[in-house]
Amino acid sequence: MERKTKIHAEDGKQELVITREFDLPLELLFKAYDEPELVAQWMGTNVLKLENKKHGSYHFETTDPMGNKHHFSGTIHAFVPNQKITRTFEMENTPFPAQLEFLEFEKLTDDTSKLTMQIVYKSIEYRDQMLQLPFAQGINMAHNRIQEITSKLK
Repeated sequence: MERKTKIHAEDGKQELVITREFDLPLELLFKAYDEPELVAQWMGTNVLKLENKKHGSYHFETTDPMGNKHHFSGTIHAFVPNQKITRTFEMENTPFPAQLEFLEFEKLTDDTSKLTMQIVYKSIEYRDQMLQLPFAQGINMAHNRIQEITSKLK
């Protein structure tokens, strides 16, 4: 049975809480966020920089179907292997300001794990605008790719 990514957007709050259970050991789930080669695969992006450490940063580049390049980047504020990543996220040339992301990784069993993401937006309006985009579909597809790609490493 395939587990789906769940997005909870509480009325009146400028945050989203995203959860997904994976049929992956905790270490493999975390590796999907830690190793540049894996990040590039499941995100379908070029990893230009990935410094997974406190005060580190990242910079990714993706190309849309029209051939246009898009950049997104951020600063890593906390990095605890197999437990959490706290970072900012900003996509260049969009009306969206930087957002704050709290990623928590949890072992459920030896073979399953859970990712909980809390994303905080500058305003409720920005959060609601994000929800109008195919955001939910995109993150679910990305999580499906994490499951597919990383399970081959078992």
